[in-house]
Amino acid sequence: MSHSFYNVWIHTVFATKDRLPLITLDLEEVLYPFLHDEFNELGCKLKIVNGLSDHIHCLFLLDSQKSYSAVMKQIKGASSHYINQNNLLLEKFSWQKGYAVFSVSQSQVKDVYEYIKNQKIQQDSLEEEGIKL
Repeated sequence: MSHSFYNVWIHTVFATKDRLPLITLDLEEVLYPFLHDEFNELGCKLKIVNGLSDHIHCLFLLDSQKSYSAVMKQIKGASSHYINQNNLLLEKFSWQKGYAVFSVSQSQVKDVYEYIKNQKIQQDSLEEEGIKL
């Protein structure tokens, strides 16, 4: 009997519609655990989620039976529905169409994790230097 080894790490980035700064700290406290649970339901181990007010980054281990496009469709759809159904914002929430997806080699998982973890710190440093994202 042959055995297969499947280890596909994905770094994805997706933004709010029109890059509006809608992801507040209060929303993060509810949204990030929701995303964690949603990834788990899809069989994808979410290692980290973090971001800024207009976009988020996720690092996850892709389930061998799923395509990243199917995962992203479910994640974005379920999370926007959750935000709107629970009236977590005063206005209707939606994600921008599309997303970025990067494969991450096992040797780079720690570096990508640190990059995602430090999103807010990196933005603050750039803004101090006069660079606006």
